[in-house]
Amino acid sequence: MSEHRASLTWNRDRDDFKYPTYTRDHTWTFHGGESVRASAAPEFLGNADRVDPEEAFVASLSACHMLTFLAIAAKRRFVVDAYSDDAVGYLEKNAEGRLAITRVELRPEISFSGETLPTPDQIESMHHLSHKECFIANSVSTKIVVLPAVP
Repeated sequence: MSEHRASLTWNRDRDDFKYPTYTRDHTWTFHGGESVRASAAPEFLGNADRVDPEEAFVASLSACHMLTFLAIAAKRRFVVDAYSDDAVGYLEKNAEGRLAITRVELRPEISFSGETLPTPDQIESMHHLSHKECFIANSVSTKIVVLPAVP
């Protein structure tokens, strides 16, 4: 149906190439020229000032859910003014005993306006359908949970 590409560039930056000292810093470049400075997570000897793959994975799930939610809301003629999410992914051992992002919690906060505001049940229904239709969520085994907004 469609292709989605990303380029990655890494270069050795010192004479030695030993596990504790080689750089984990690298760059992701996307269609249109957008670049992201990336590294491993600090717990894996990466640079805390850069995005790590685990954070990017959580952001991808959050963004996919949001984009799907916005499409559903618009098609149902609800007006969304703002959407924010403080998503959290948990790196832990999976059923096979390997490290994986086993669970991601989405914590969306959404502001609506317009003549007709969705009920809490309608919002929950839109979240459920968003999860079901999200391309990224459909591609992974990670458990994804949408937590209710804290008033």
